Amino acid sequence: MSVRLMVVLAVLTGVTGSPNVTMRPEDDSADMSAHPNSVPETMEQTDIAGQQEEEEPEEYVMATGELNPNHYPARRAAQVVQHYLNTRYGSPYRLFHVERVYSGNAEDVGDSGRKYQLEISVQETASNATEKCSADIFFPRGEQHSPEVQASCVELLKNDTKVQEEALYQQYKMNQTLLTAHHLPDSHGNMEPDMKPFWHLGIVASSFVMLGESTENTLYNMAQVANVTQLPTENDQLKFDYHILLHDMVSQEIIHWKLLFTWSPAEGVHMLKMDQLPHCHDCDKPPNTN
Repeated sequence: MSVRLMVVLAVLTGVTGSPNVTMRPEDDSADMSAHPNSVPETMEQTDIAGQQEEEEPEEYVMATGELNPNHYPARRAAQVVQHYLNTRYGSPYRLFHVERVYSGNAEDVGDSGRKYQLEISVQETASNATEKCSADIFFPRGEQHSPEVQASCVELLKNDTKVQEEALYQQYKMNQTLLTAHHLPDSHGNMEPDMKPFWHLGIVASSFVMLGESTENTLYNMAQVANVTQLPTENDQLKFDYHILLHDMVSQEIIHWKLLFTWSPAEGVHMLKMDQLPHCHDCDKPPNTN
Protein backbone atom coordinates (compact mmCIF):
# COMPACT_ATOMS: atom_id res chain seq x y z
CA MET A 1 0.00 0.00 0.00
CA SER A 2 2.79 2.48 0.82
CA VAL A 3 4.50 1.83 -2.52
CA ARG A 4 1.21 2.35 -4.39
CA LEU A 5 0.55 5.59 -2.52
CA MET A 6 4.03 6.89 -3.40
CA VAL A 7 3.41 6.14 -7.11
CA VAL A 8 0.06 7.98 -7.07
CA LEU A 9 1.62 11.01 -5.41
CA ALA A 10 4.42 11.06 -7.97
CA VAL A 11 1.92 11.01 -10.87
CA LEU A 12 -0.15 13.82 -9.34
CA THR A 13 2.98 15.92 -8.84
CA GLY A 14 3.93 15.51 -12.50
CA VAL A 15 0.46 16.58 -13.72
CA THR A 16 0.29 19.64 -11.51
CA GLY A 17 3.52 21.18 -12.81
CA SER A 18 5.36 24.18 -11.50
CA PRO A 19 3.25 26.81 -9.70
CA ASN A 20 5.56 29.47 -11.17
CA VAL A 21 3.93 28.97 -14.60
CA THR A 22 0.53 30.25 -13.45
CA MET A 23 -0.36 33.81 -14.54
CA ARG A 24 -2.49 36.07 -12.40
CA PRO A 25 -5.98 36.53 -13.95
CA GLU A 26 -6.75 39.89 -15.47
CA ASP A 27 -9.72 41.95 -14.38
CA ASP A 28 -11.34 42.82 -17.75
CA SER A 29 -13.65 45.56 -16.53
CA ALA A 30 -11.01 47.36 -14.47
CA ASP A 31 -8.44 47.25 -17.23
CA MET A 32 -10.85 48.45 -19.90
CA SER A 33 -11.86 51.52 -17.92
CA ALA A 34 -8.30 52.40 -16.98
CA HIS A 35 -6.81 51.88 -20.43
CA PRO A 36 -9.00 52.45 -23.47
CA ASN A 37 -6.35 50.92 -25.69
CA SER A 38 -6.18 47.54 -23.97
CA VAL A 39 -7.55 44.09 -24.80
CA PRO A 40 -6.85 42.23 -21.53
CA GLU A 41 -6.59 38.48 -21.43
CA THR A 42 -9.60 36.63 -20.06
CA MET A 43 -9.81 34.11 -17.23
CA GLU A 44 -9.88 31.36 -19.84
CA GLN A 45 -6.62 32.60 -21.29
CA THR A 46 -4.80 32.69 -17.97
CA ASP A 47 -6.06 29.18 -17.21
CA ILE A 48 -4.46 28.04 -20.46
CA ALA A 49 -1.19 29.69 -19.51
CA GLY A 50 -1.28 27.99 -16.12
CA GLN A 51 -1.60 24.56 -17.77
CA GLN A 52 0.90 25.07 -20.54
CA GLU A 53 2.03 21.48 -20.99
CA GLU A 54 -1.50 20.12 -21.31
CA GLU A 55 -2.90 22.89 -23.54
CA GLU A 56 -0.16 23.45 -26.14
CA PRO A 57 -1.61 20.93 -28.66
CA GLU A 58 -5.02 22.62 -28.45
CA GLU A 59 -3.48 26.09 -28.95
CA TYR A 60 -1.66 24.83 -32.06
CA VAL A 61 -4.91 23.53 -33.56
CA MET A 62 -6.79 26.72 -32.60
CA ALA A 63 -4.22 28.93 -34.32
CA THR A 64 -4.99 27.42 -37.75
CA GLY A 65 -8.41 27.52 -39.36
CA GLU A 66 -11.38 28.78 -37.35
CA LEU A 67 -10.35 30.53 -34.14
CA ASN A 68 -12.01 30.72 -30.76
CA PRO A 69 -12.68 34.49 -30.47
CA ASN A 70 -12.09 34.41 -26.70
CA HIS A 71 -8.65 32.82 -26.86
CA TYR A 72 -5.32 34.51 -27.35
CA PRO A 73 -4.58 33.97 -31.09
CA ALA A 74 -7.66 35.95 -32.15
CA ARG A 75 -7.49 38.55 -29.38
CA ARG A 76 -3.80 39.32 -29.82
CA ALA A 77 -4.30 39.75 -33.55
CA ALA A 78 -7.21 42.09 -32.79
CA GLN A 79 -4.97 44.18 -30.54
CA VAL A 80 -2.71 44.79 -33.55
CA VAL A 81 -5.70 46.22 -35.43
CA GLN A 82 -6.22 48.64 -32.55
CA HIS A 83 -2.62 49.87 -32.75
CA TYR A 84 -2.95 50.24 -36.51
CA LEU A 85 -6.11 52.37 -36.27
CA ASN A 86 -4.52 54.62 -33.65
CA THR A 87 -1.42 55.20 -35.77
CA ARG A 88 -3.54 56.04 -38.82
CA TYR A 89 -6.41 58.02 -37.31
CA GLY A 90 -5.69 58.66 -33.60
CA SER A 91 -5.35 62.12 -32.08
CA PRO A 92 -5.56 63.80 -28.66
CA TYR A 93 -9.34 63.59 -29.08
CA ARG A 94 -9.75 60.33 -31.00
CA LEU A 95 -8.73 56.86 -29.82
CA PHE A 96 -9.72 53.40 -30.99
CA HIS A 97 -10.32 50.40 -28.78
CA VAL A 98 -11.19 46.83 -29.80
CA GLU A 99 -14.26 45.97 -27.80
CA ARG A 100 -15.03 42.42 -28.93
CA VAL A 101 -13.86 39.68 -31.29
CA TYR A 102 -16.81 37.97 -32.99
CA SER A 103 -15.01 35.48 -35.20
CA GLY A 104 -11.61 34.76 -36.67
CA ASN A 105 -9.69 32.55 -39.03
CA ALA A 106 -5.95 31.96 -39.47
CA GLU A 107 -4.00 30.36 -42.28
CA ASP A 108 -0.40 29.87 -43.37
CA VAL A 109 0.62 31.86 -46.45
CA GLY A 110 3.32 29.59 -47.87
CA ASP A 111 6.57 30.14 -46.03
CA SER A 112 6.15 33.92 -45.87
CA GLY A 113 3.90 34.20 -42.81
CA ARG A 114 0.41 33.81 -41.41
CA LYS A 115 -2.78 35.67 -42.18
CA TYR A 116 -5.62 36.34 -39.74
CA GLN A 117 -9.12 37.39 -40.79
CA LEU A 118 -11.25 38.84 -38.00
CA GLU A 119 -14.71 40.23 -37.41
CA ILE A 120 -14.45 42.67 -34.50
CA SER A 121 -16.24 45.59 -32.89
CA VAL A 122 -14.22 48.77 -32.43
CA GLN A 123 -15.12 51.68 -30.17
CA GLU A 124 -14.06 55.27 -30.76
CA THR A 125 -13.66 56.37 -27.17
CA ALA A 126 -14.31 60.11 -27.50
CA SER A 127 -17.76 59.65 -29.05
CA ASN A 128 -18.43 56.19 -27.55
CA ALA A 129 -19.47 55.12 -31.05
CA THR A 130 -19.01 51.42 -31.85
CA GLU A 131 -18.79 49.73 -35.24
CA LYS A 132 -18.46 46.14 -36.38
CA CYS A 133 -15.43 45.94 -38.68
CA SER A 134 -13.56 43.41 -40.79
CA ALA A 135 -9.78 43.21 -40.53
CA ASP A 136 -6.94 41.27 -42.16
CA ILE A 137 -3.62 40.93 -40.31
CA PHE A 138 -0.52 39.40 -41.86
CA PHE A 139 2.40 38.41 -39.61
CA PRO A 140 5.56 37.92 -41.71
CA ARG A 141 8.04 35.21 -40.83
CA GLY A 142 11.79 35.55 -40.54
CA GLU A 143 13.41 38.80 -39.47
CA GLN A 144 11.35 41.14 -37.31
CA HIS A 145 8.88 43.05 -39.46
CA SER A 146 5.79 44.97 -38.54
CA PRO A 147 2.52 43.14 -39.20
CA GLU A 148 0.52 44.33 -42.18
CA VAL A 149 -3.04 45.40 -41.41
CA GLN A 150 -6.11 46.19 -43.46
CA ALA A 151 -9.19 47.34 -41.57
CA SER A 152 -12.38 49.07 -42.60
CA CYS A 153 -14.14 51.08 -39.87
CA VAL A 154 -15.42 54.02 -41.91
CA GLU A 155 -18.32 54.96 -39.63
CA LEU A 156 -16.00 55.64 -36.69
CA LEU A 157 -14.07 58.20 -38.73
CA LYS A 158 -17.15 60.41 -39.05
CA ASN A 159 -16.71 61.82 -35.53
CA ASP A 160 -15.29 65.28 -36.26
CA THR A 161 -12.71 66.39 -33.69
CA LYS A 162 -11.14 69.18 -35.75
CA VAL A 163 -12.45 72.00 -33.54
CA GLN A 164 -10.97 70.55 -30.33
CA GLU A 165 -7.70 69.65 -32.04
CA GLU A 166 -7.26 73.09 -33.56
CA ALA A 167 -7.94 74.78 -30.22
CA LEU A 168 -5.35 72.58 -28.48
CA TYR A 169 -2.85 73.18 -31.26
CA GLN A 170 -3.22 76.96 -31.15
CA GLN A 171 -3.03 77.06 -27.35
CA TYR A 172 0.27 75.17 -27.14
CA LYS A 173 1.73 76.72 -30.26
CA MET A 174 1.30 80.20 -28.78
CA ASN A 175 2.24 79.35 -25.16
CA GLN A 176 5.27 81.25 -23.87
CA THR A 177 6.09 78.39 -21.50
CA LEU A 178 6.57 74.94 -23.02
CA LEU A 179 4.59 72.10 -21.48
CA THR A 180 6.17 69.67 -19.04
CA ALA A 181 4.23 66.97 -17.18
CA HIS A 182 4.95 63.79 -15.24
CA HIS A 183 3.15 60.58 -14.38
CA LEU A 184 0.01 60.52 -16.50
CA PRO A 185 -1.84 59.04 -14.70
CA ASP A 186 -0.37 59.38 -11.20
CA SER A 187 0.09 56.56 -8.67
CA HIS A 188 -3.64 56.70 -7.86
CA GLY A 189 -4.75 56.60 -11.49
CA ASN A 190 -5.67 60.30 -11.60
CA MET A 191 -4.70 63.18 -13.86
CA GLU A 192 -5.76 66.77 -14.40
CA PRO A 193 -8.46 67.15 -17.10
CA ASP A 194 -6.26 69.44 -19.20
CA MET A 195 -3.59 66.72 -19.30
CA LYS A 196 -5.90 64.07 -20.72
CA PRO A 197 -5.25 65.08 -24.38
CA PHE A 198 -1.53 64.52 -23.78
CA TRP A 199 -2.23 61.12 -22.22
CA HIS A 200 -4.25 60.29 -25.35
CA LEU A 201 -1.44 61.62 -27.54
CA GLY A 202 0.92 59.29 -25.68
CA ILE A 203 -1.34 56.35 -26.46
CA VAL A 204 -1.36 57.27 -30.15
CA ALA A 205 2.43 57.66 -30.22
CA SER A 206 2.99 54.43 -28.29
CA SER A 207 0.83 52.60 -30.83
CA PHE A 208 3.66 53.11 -33.34
CA VAL A 209 5.94 51.16 -31.01
CA MET A 210 3.40 48.48 -30.18
CA LEU A 211 2.47 47.97 -33.84
CA GLY A 212 6.13 47.63 -34.81
CA GLU A 213 6.90 45.22 -31.96
CA SER A 214 3.80 43.04 -32.27
CA THR A 215 3.93 39.39 -33.26
CA GLU A 216 1.47 36.51 -32.94
CA ASN A 217 2.78 35.95 -29.40
CA THR A 218 2.64 39.47 -27.95
CA LEU A 219 0.05 41.64 -26.23
CA TYR A 220 1.01 45.21 -25.33
CA ASN A 221 -0.75 47.94 -23.41
CA MET A 222 0.24 51.56 -22.85
CA ALA A 223 0.57 51.86 -19.07
CA GLN A 224 1.75 55.39 -18.30
CA VAL A 225 3.34 58.55 -19.62
CA ALA A 226 6.27 58.91 -17.24
CA ASN A 227 7.33 62.28 -18.65
CA VAL A 228 6.30 64.58 -21.47
CA THR A 229 8.26 67.63 -22.58
CA GLN A 230 7.17 70.03 -25.28
CA LEU A 231 10.03 71.18 -27.52
CA PRO A 232 10.16 74.34 -29.65
CA THR A 233 7.75 74.24 -32.57
CA GLU A 234 9.27 73.26 -35.92
CA ASN A 235 7.62 73.83 -39.31
CA ASP A 236 4.28 74.58 -37.64
CA GLN A 237 4.36 71.18 -35.90
CA LEU A 238 4.16 70.82 -32.13
CA LYS A 239 7.14 68.74 -31.08
CA PHE A 240 7.25 66.41 -28.06
CA ASP A 241 9.67 64.21 -26.16
CA TYR A 242 7.78 61.42 -24.36
CA HIS A 243 9.00 58.78 -21.92
CA ILE A 244 6.35 56.07 -21.97
CA LEU A 245 5.89 52.81 -20.10
CA LEU A 246 4.46 49.83 -21.94
CA HIS A 247 2.98 46.83 -20.18
CA ASP A 248 3.91 43.51 -21.79
CA MET A 249 0.80 41.56 -20.83
CA VAL A 250 2.45 38.20 -21.57
CA SER A 251 5.62 38.53 -19.51
CA GLN A 252 4.13 41.14 -17.11
CA GLU A 253 7.21 43.32 -17.71
CA ILE A 254 7.15 47.11 -17.86
CA ILE A 255 9.14 48.35 -20.87
CA HIS A 256 10.44 51.92 -21.12
CA TRP A 257 10.60 53.82 -24.42
CA LYS A 258 11.63 57.34 -25.40
CA LEU A 259 9.65 58.82 -28.29
CA LEU A 260 10.39 61.97 -30.26
CA PHE A 261 7.52 63.03 -32.52
CA THR A 262 5.54 65.93 -33.92
CA TRP A 263 1.82 66.54 -34.08
CA SER A 264 -0.59 68.95 -35.72
CA PRO A 265 -4.28 68.63 -36.67
CA ALA A 266 -3.36 68.67 -40.35
CA GLU A 267 -0.48 66.17 -40.25
CA GLY A 268 -1.34 63.99 -37.26
CA VAL A 269 1.48 62.22 -35.38
CA HIS A 270 4.78 61.96 -37.23
CA MET A 271 7.31 59.77 -35.44
CA LEU A 272 10.91 61.04 -35.55
CA LYS A 273 12.70 58.63 -33.21
CA MET A 274 11.87 55.62 -31.02
CA ASP A 275 14.39 54.27 -28.51
CA GLN A 276 13.86 51.42 -26.07
CA LEU A 277 15.51 52.20 -22.75
CA PRO A 278 17.48 49.68 -20.65
CA HIS A 279 15.44 47.49 -18.36
CA CYS A 280 14.80 49.19 -15.02
CA HIS A 281 14.92 46.60 -12.22
CA ASP A 282 14.09 49.08 -9.45
CA CYS A 283 11.25 50.95 -11.18
CA ASP A 284 7.83 50.84 -9.56
CA LYS A 285 4.98 49.37 -11.56
CA PRO A 286 2.65 52.11 -12.87
CA PRO A 287 -0.94 52.26 -11.62
CA ASN A 288 -3.81 50.25 -13.12
CA THR A 289 -1.72 48.04 -15.39
CA ASN A 290 -3.09 44.70 -14.24
